[in-house]
Amino acid sequence: MEIKRNLYLNKIIRKINNSMIKVITGIRRCGKSYLLNKLFYNYLIQNGISKDHIISIALDNLQSLELHDPYKLDKYIREKIIDDDMYFIFLDEIQEVDKFVYLLNGLMQIQNADIYITGSNSKFLSKDVITEFRGRGDQIHVNPLSFKEFYETYGKDFDDSLNEYMIYGGMPMILNFDNDEEKNEYLINLYKEIYLKDIKERYGIRNDAELGELLNIISSSIGSLTNATKLSNTFKSVKNVDISKNTIASYLEIFEESFLVQSSNRYDIKGKKYIDSPRKYYFTDLGLRNARLNFRQIEENHLMENLIYNELKIRGFSVDVGVVSINEKNINGNYVRKQNEVDFVVNSGSNRYYIQSAYSLPTLEKENQEIKSLINIPDSFKKIVIVRDNIKLKRDDNGIVTMSLKEFLLDEDTLNS
Repeated sequence: MEIKRNLYLNKIIRKINNSMIKVITGIRRCGKSYLLNKLFYNYLIQNGISKDHIISIALDNLQSLELHDPYKLDKYIREKIIDDDMYFIFLDEIQEVDKFVYLLNGLMQIQNADIYITGSNSKFLSKDVITEFRGRGDQIHVNPLSFKEFYETYGKDFDDSLNEYMIYGGMPMILNFDNDEEKNEYLINLYKEIYLKDIKERYGIRNDAELGELLNIISSSIGSLTNATKLSNTFKSVKNVDISKNTIASYLEIFEESFLVQSSNRYDIKGKKYIDSPRKYYFTDLGLRNARLNFRQIEENHLMENLIYNELKIRGFSVDVGVVSINEKNINGNYVRKQNEVDFVVNSGSNRYYIQSAYSLPTLEKENQEIKSLINIPDSFKKIVIVRDNIKLKRDDNGIVTMSLKEFLLDEDTLNS
């Protein structure tokens, strides 16, 4: 089974011979090694690069153990470069090598060497790329499978594929399992045996019960506004545990650095400014979120919102949570100021979209409720409602577009429709 990851493959291709180290990051088991050692390797072969000019070394197995010594690895690589043609160097799990930054700085001096590396989350997080390489590293961040990548590989119709994806997510290995029990076990074990161990190892966290409980709370409240103070109060009132807001803020930052979750800031659309707190958290992979809760809370409306958020991020947009302030009359006839939410304020360069995620619009009242905040946005950027039903795209008298989740997920240009 070959999974096409053309988005990331094309990013790598565009960076060939750009005099920088190509650093491939992403959550463990999302397909970084597959992208580098299969898809990109095959691309090079198909475009005339001979196999002996691709030096590919997996540093996380017994056969390469002695190459963890940077001097031996450096010698091994240099001995394979025997002419002036370009050599492509793949170093998978580079963090296994002691003093790897010095090694890579030396290899960069080889004029006919193009270097590509991957690293694991426990010792090689996104911020380390900036810290360690200081402008010499060119990062390519890889996500779990998007829905379209999953759908094109899974081989079933849209609805069956979406149901499967909403429960088990897009970790590539999921496609190799035949039954739900195996999928459940695989995803749960990723947490127990890899992700949380990575976090505890890197940050020296001893009280992992609090760490795990916070992850449970975030899992249960995807798409809900929260902050460290609110979460600290939750621990106190529900768990009878005192944990400071600073500790919680630190844990939340760790989850983001480990690529488990992403946060979205609040943006005052009329005031054109950011609001410091609270914010929303979304999971990088729906299957990992569901596994954390032992598949007990499968709320389709919240999962759909998370899915749309992930898709927007994969497409390269910056995504905020929008707030629109509106003056309305209350039951006493007095005007009161209310804040209505826009699920996503989506930006790319000079383009902007306002998007609402609405699982269903069964009544006119529900439809008016969803578009209320969009109508009150005082600019002409495109306003969109995405619904689960497989409807034909339509545009109302206010210029608001309503489209199906199917069209949004399968047509990357649909926001411009």
